[in-house]
Amino acid sequence: MNKTVQLEDLGLKDFKETWDYQEILFKAILDTKIKNRREDAGLETDNHFLFVEHPHVYTLGKSGDLSNLLLSEEQLKDKGATFYKINRGGDITYHGPGQIVGYPILDLDNFFTDIHKYLRFLEEMIILTLAEYGLQTERSPGETGVWLDVGTPFARKICAMGVRASRWVTMHGFALNINADLGYFDNIIPCGIRGKAVTSLNNELGMDNINETEVKEKLLKHFKTLFEAEFVQG
Repeated sequence: MNKTVQLEDLGLKDFKETWDYQEILFKAILDTKIKNRREDAGLETDNHFLFVEHPHVYTLGKSGDLSNLLLSEEQLKDKGATFYKINRGGDITYHGPGQIVGYPILDLDNFFTDIHKYLRFLEEMIILTLAEYGLQTERSPGETGVWLDVGTPFARKICAMGVRASRWVTMHGFALNINADLGYFDNIIPCGIRGKAVTSLNNELGMDNINETEVKEKLLKHFKTLFEAEFVQG
């Protein structure tokens, strides 16, 4: 089993370009697995972890409801935002500046073959990271992601998740609000969940700007521990 993960920080990058890049990495892992099965080639499969920040974009999961996007095509243009229907789970979400997006593209055969456990580990990585900033966050039953004040009228989501998996290979991932402009969430029903707010780390801490590089370092530290992984620069 190969538990080495190739790390890349793509900086600010268009959503569609990043999606296409994910697909290339995803397909390469699948192709290796198919070759191993057909030819008993014994080749190691790669693992990747991409950090990225997207320009304003709304994405809708394959089972999502388009009515949860509250903007017309013309209004999207006015806001400088784009929209894509994509092949992950989950409903609609927003990506934009001030948000850390992480795309682990892993062969879970290298770690454990359990999608439920995979999602819980990603959530735990976020929960442990935010705890270092003094925030007590948690899971909300039946609602993937990371929340504050679950079960109260003040419940609010700080991290959304949506993944795709095939033959135990993953893509897509999580979006953690750090310094995000929360006004963009007003244009959707986030994750298709009505009546619950969205928040960000800087909003919760009452700070103008959080060091995103520092947050990424903490995320990687907890990922490494949970997945028993090693990172190398991709």
